[in-house]
Amino acid sequence: MDLAFTPEEQQFRADIRTWVRANLPADISHKVHNALRLSRDDLQGWGKILGKKGWLGHAWPKSFGGPGWSSIQKHLFEEECALAGAPRVLPFGPVMVAPVIMAYGTPEQQQRFLPGIASGDVWWSQGYSEPGSGSDLASLKCRAERQGNKYIVNGQKAWTTLGQYGEWIFCLVRTSNEGKPQTGISFLLIDMKSPGVTVRPTVLLDGEPEVNEVFFDDVEVPVENLIGEENKGWTYAKLLLSHERTNIADVNRTKRELERLKRVAKAEGVYDDLRFRDEIAKLEVDVVALEMLVLRVLAAEKSGKNSLDIAGLLKIRGSEIQQRYSELMMLAAGPYSLPLIQEAMEAGWQGDFPGGGVWCAPLASTYFNMRKTTIYGGSNEVQRTIVAQTVLG
Repeated sequence: MDLAFTPEEQQFRADIRTWVRANLPADISHKVHNALRLSRDDLQGWGKILGKKGWLGHAWPKSFGGPGWSSIQKHLFEEECALAGAPRVLPFGPVMVAPVIMAYGTPEQQQRFLPGIASGDVWWSQGYSEPGSGSDLASLKCRAERQGNKYIVNGQKAWTTLGQYGEWIFCLVRTSNEGKPQTGISFLLIDMKSPGVTVRPTVLLDGEPEVNEVFFDDVEVPVENLIGEENKGWTYAKLLLSHERTNIADVNRTKRELERLKRVAKAEGVYDDLRFRDEIAKLEVDVVALEMLVLRVLAAEKSGKNSLDIAGLLKIRGSEIQQRYSELMMLAAGPYSLPLIQEAMEAGWQGDFPGGGVWCAPLASTYFNMRKTTIYGGSNEVQRTIVAQTVLG
């Protein structure tokens, strides 16, 4: 594959860099570079800035209002945003459900839902996993029973990221128990303001209610909110999951965090320790290898060749690298990274240790939060089995 960017692609990168630097709020960039808590306004605010430019759906084709960029241009855009300290675009609307609506939705559904996703005005959530139905998603039990021109939904979803802010949720629901489990699943769009929808936060190791349980108690959903055909939702879900697992690799954010690791190591005086430098070097090699894997996919797309179905590989390596850089930051700071008292941090406390810098306080939070990466989006153990069967044969 050709790893050299063309002059046109280099100019595209420069243009993106200039625009992002001019439009990304400095306070948001500061929070991202220092792993400080991002509010709903921070996350949605950046999304709306991109939406106003027409870039929140930066991977969308022109026929649906997107810029129609090539795969290389999309990659360069994402990289420049990450390196500048932009929040990661919340994928649930523009990256996950939008392609499903484009591919399988009716023209009416596309006109109804896509504008709010493109502008960033509507906050979408994902309703896939359930208690007992995570990696084995096909065993889900959340039921949707059709009664005339509506579905009655009962059941529960789990691990709904930032569901406390959700306005709409796309759900996999069971509409039939006949045949294989995958054949009785449908893809339904549900207004989270509907009577009978209850959201309950789940506090993670880092003290944040990042994920939620969502309960459906006799929730009425119009039939016109069904995407595609009834009992064909598993087909649509596979399209969405391919976007999710590729997105999870997040090599661009990892490159930014690698630089943060080096800053922490230098500030804490361990960057000159040869053994610690070796660990940073090994991580950097892994990051470069992951980037090459991503570029291999992009090069195949650019040349029109069929690329390997390696979304699982990207997810495995990306998630493990994310855990590793958070571990090395903790090691670099030593005891200064231990305090994790959210209430005190919110009040401005950064630790009592002499010499511990302000960059140390968020390190434990990042480390604990990253424990999730090898589990969500299909656990890495399950992903390795899938890769063995579908890629290695």
